[in-house]
Amino acid sequence: MKSPTGPGRRRASLLGLLVAGALVATGTAGAVPTAVKASTLGAQAAQSGRYFGTAVAAGKLGDGTYSTILDREFTMVTPENEMKWDTTERSRGSFNFAPADQIVSHATAHGQRVRGHTLVWHSQLPSWVSGITDANTLRTVMNNHITTVMNHFKGKVYAWDVVNEAFADGGSGQHRSSVFQNVLGDGFIEQAFRTARSADPSAKLCYNDYNIENWTDAKTQGVYRMVRDFRSRGVPIDCVGFQSHFGSSGPPSSFQTTLANFAALGVDVQITELDIAQASPTAYANAVKACRNVPHCTGITVWGIRDSDSWRSGENPLLFDGSGNKKAAYGSVLSALGGTAAATAPAALPSGFGWSSSGPLISPKPDSTHTIAGIKDPSVVHYKGKWHVFASVASSSGYNLVYLSFGDWSQAGSATHHYLDRSAIGSGYRAAPQVFYYAPQKLWYLVYQTGNASYSTNPDISNPDGWSAPRTFYASMPDVIKQNIGNGYWVDMWVICDNSNCYLFSSDDNGHLYRSRTGVAQFPNGFTDTVIAAQDSHRYALFEASNVYKVQGSNQYLLLVEAIGSDGRRYFRSWTSAGLAGAWTPLAASESNPFARASNVTFPSGAWTRDISHGEMIRAGYDQTLTVPACRLQYLYQGLDPNATGDYNTLPWRLGLLTQTDSTC
Repeated sequence: MKSPTGPGRRRASLLGLLVAGALVATGTAGAVPTAVKASTLGAQAAQSGRYFGTAVAAGKLGDGTYSTILDREFTMVTPENEMKWDTTERSRGSFNFAPADQIVSHATAHGQRVRGHTLVWHSQLPSWVSGITDANTLRTVMNNHITTVMNHFKGKVYAWDVVNEAFADGGSGQHRSSVFQNVLGDGFIEQAFRTARSADPSAKLCYNDYNIENWTDAKTQGVYRMVRDFRSRGVPIDCVGFQSHFGSSGPPSSFQTTLANFAALGVDVQITELDIAQASPTAYANAVKACRNVPHCTGITVWGIRDSDSWRSGENPLLFDGSGNKKAAYGSVLSALGGTAAATAPAALPSGFGWSSSGPLISPKPDSTHTIAGIKDPSVVHYKGKWHVFASVASSSGYNLVYLSFGDWSQAGSATHHYLDRSAIGSGYRAAPQVFYYAPQKLWYLVYQTGNASYSTNPDISNPDGWSAPRTFYASMPDVIKQNIGNGYWVDMWVICDNSNCYLFSSDDNGHLYRSRTGVAQFPNGFTDTVIAAQDSHRYALFEASNVYKVQGSNQYLLLVEAIGSDGRRYFRSWTSAGLAGAWTPLAASESNPFARASNVTFPSGAWTRDISHGEMIRAGYDQTLTVPACRLQYLYQGLDPNATGDYNTLPWRLGLLTQTDSTC
């Protein structure tokens, strides 16, 4: 970490931390680290930039088993009936959004996106609509319905099924008979899509249908011709949904071909209502693999959570049984996504760790106004198919922050560096960022140090210019820190929340770890009750860069703190606790048994660093709970050429990635 001693200066080297010599390049990054294998559907689908969703009923959100599975496994939700016409506009001009709002609010609070289903459909249609016979009246009613519903949910819905099931079954390949088709003619679908684009230009607009999975079927070809025509004429269509209500044998052999051929038209494709009679593990795996093998297949939604929630419950077609237990098909889906099913009991963290390190993946990129010596203190989340990395940039003139994003770690070195002093965050001392999505407020938070504990917010993590000006969590340094800091520095602020409270941890370079607390509803205000959460009589044994995480699938929290070893090199110690306000029990917490130290790290691309310094775990999600997997851990850290020397601010730190090599699960 770093401290604002003087104009952005940092303390001199300690305990012979750095020895003589300038930075010498150690070669290329070498082997690119692999993605984390997650143990939930949504987290694993996110590794390939996809979502994994489910249909949700508002009336079941109060069911504890139902909501627990929903919040653990799924990253996208589709209201099952709550956005359909007979719910939202039962009588003309009188709209009811309460049931859908309940689902959207729940999804937002849990960091899940929403698919809107559906705006124009021949079924579940109020009789006052199906009885309209005048074209102008029906056109006005349809356009008003689309516009009103989309405006209500604007900014909250990722994609809309604008038109649903407009094509006839059988061999005609033509539109089905409906009030819209019969009164408005073939043009009603185009009209609906153009109206939808005007109502919400940011939402994805989809056509959704069933029995269009087999490439040679007339119905499939009819939809394909429509999408091809729309794309050629500029009619706004972004995606095609394949409902995928399959029999026991699963998808047709041509399913992947169908997805690929539609995607070649320039639209995303999505499996939107997947269920399979008797839930054959092989059939489910084949459906998932078909999507995974098509780059523009952006997500999969199963139509319900438990068999008892399904519209075809007699066929037991889903991934969880009526009691909420995972079925064999669950494991096959997770495996097909590239993940590994968690053991029946949550995997425990080991008492010792082994790691393999990449070479330097991210190096400084100075420009005409930024003379950068080192890039440090990374914070990282995976969101919407991209890695988002925030870091400190250091030079003789001080510290500030940088942001970069990329799709794959092999692209990290070439990613554009966006210097955040050009945003409202501004110039001056800013360092040690931590980023997370605070789901209750639908805002991204960037926590960092300015000499105080500071933060900025942003509704869009991908917009480096969207961050607010710095604000502070405290009016001034809490008294307990003033009384114990000695000649250390107040550094490395870290926020994590449970269901009731948010906690702010910080270090003092003097053997103390501090903790403050505020309620979830009060955050970011109200941090009080500052206490010493942990301490060590040797200041370098509990130095700085504390990280605290929730361990996925357990009631366990993991604490990491950077220490300086007897050889003067940086490494990490670890502790666990059953609660964020509880006592910490040593895990791998010594020089001989460290969490991460050069002695338990291999370097296939060459030993480019002997310091394993300030970094962050790769998380299983991106919200304020800071949840990490229990195994197959990865840690993005800062390393340093062993021969580098000089003032701390000018040391050439680089970022590399550790991957756990001795996971037992």
